[in-house]
Amino acid sequence: MNIGNFHIENKLMLAPMAGVTDLAFRIICKEMGVGLTVTEMVSVKGIYYKDKKTDSLTTIDPRERPVSLQIFGSEPDIMAHVARENLNDRKDIDLIDINMGCPAPKIVKNGDGSALMKDPKLAARLIKSVVDASNKPVTVKIRKGWDKDSINGVEIAKIAEDSGAAAVTVHARTRDMFYSGEADWDYIASVKCALKIPVIGNGDIFKAQDALLMMERTGCDGVAIGRGAMGNPWIFRQINQLLEGKNPDKPSPAEVLETSIRHMNMVCEFKGERIGVREMRKQLAWYIKGMKNSNEIKNRINTMEDKNEIESLLKEYLQNLIEDDNLQEAL
Repeated sequence: MNIGNFHIENKLMLAPMAGVTDLAFRIICKEMGVGLTVTEMVSVKGIYYKDKKTDSLTTIDPRERPVSLQIFGSEPDIMAHVARENLNDRKDIDLIDINMGCPAPKIVKNGDGSALMKDPKLAARLIKSVVDASNKPVTVKIRKGWDKDSINGVEIAKIAEDSGAAAVTVHARTRDMFYSGEADWDYIASVKCALKIPVIGNGDIFKAQDALLMMERTGCDGVAIGRGAMGNPWIFRQINQLLEGKNPDKPSPAEVLETSIRHMNMVCEFKGERIGVREMRKQLAWYIKGMKNSNEIKNRINTMEDKNEIESLLKEYLQNLIEDDNLQEAL
């Protein structure tokens, strides 16, 4: 798949999620076969004013590339300045994505994220300002609309194309739906029919077969997967296997738990143990969800502060799972 003059080796993207798609998780998803990783969304004002926390969100590792840096803001001049002065010289960033889909109240109350869909003229100025200032392809993430009375995703997508965007990602829900209800895949098809640039579908891909079904139903050029990858980065490997005509393989308990331990160790390496352990609690719960006695293990992890203690618990848990499996086979 080509986005502007940039080639991505397959049709799969990791959708950005605040507090989830950090550096460690992006590296793991890349290893599992995602074509393009996307950072957590980054405030252009944070970059502009050199905020240290914001700066850490822009850290890129060669192992995750190609990577798109997702930015948010609502002031065209600042967006353009950051693209030109802060991002153009970054050889580690391959694309820039403008967030116009985030539904979080703290984002939209400032006119950012999906609030931009209520102001098409501002959206056009903002996208064009970044495109004109950037030496990298610029993409835009949108929603179906603000609410059921303001469905304008096709209009905004065409504005993005006319303003020079290289691709558009469509989360097929309105802002007021947040992540509830069903994603309207038919609306993704409507956007695809209206544009010449690539359209990436997003929403309700929770298993590998969903990705192929979305592409078949909508004609979209690629898929972006967010919540479906939480605790399940293997979804990218499985989709690629299906696209190659192979049967997707399910990760073993050993692969799941060993990956979760490596994930935790990387987060602790990047962020320090205190922050890393606390942030990984939710991630570890996602990894083991559905396994035998997983609630008990999750509750124990939530009381722990030492990564070595958590690692020992997970290794013990794996051994118990293996022993239980062997016992069942012997019966």
